[in-house]
Amino acid sequence: MSTITAISPTPRHPGRFELLVDGKSFATLSLDAIERLNLAVGRDVDGIEERIAAEAAQLKVYDRALNMLAFRARASAELARSLVRKGELKEHVDRAIARLQEQGLLDDAAFAQSFTRSKVLGAGQSRRRVQQDLARKGVARDVSDAAIDTVFEEEGVDQGSVVEEAARKKLRSL
Repeated sequence: MSTITAISPTPRHPGRFELLVDGKSFATLSLDAIERLNLAVGRDVDGIEERIAAEAAQLKVYDRALNMLAFRARASAELARSLVRKGELKEHVDRAIARLQEQGLLDDAAFAQSFTRSKVLGAGQSRRRVQQDLARKGVARDVSDAAIDTVFEEEGVDQGSVVEEAARKKLRSL
């Protein structure tokens, strides 16, 4: 019979709690998961070990996704591919992506607009080039087209001048 001996906050991860079973570290969980599983000190964990492990694994993937987003904005598909490539389970990745989208932390339309704005205004890239880059990142065609149209309209970008500048730049290198 395994019993929860302590639930203590983790110093390195605010909002996360370490679950100690029989005095040994068993899992790191969020407060939400602890409440959902109805965990408390003195409670027997026999029979719910798998649910606790699944919650801990899901939280680990979610935290990893948050860290990746803190480093750089990403499209949903790009983030999912990166997480799966790093060895995370597809089902956990899908749940983490859905949770991030529900919380408004992952939005393909906002990412596409930001990416388009930086590429068109900063790097002077053409509409087609930005469209290709967004497609490579996994942004849907209709979302990328809407973002490109919005940015070109809001910023008053003339496609002809962008193409002309690219041609001048290329001519200098020849």
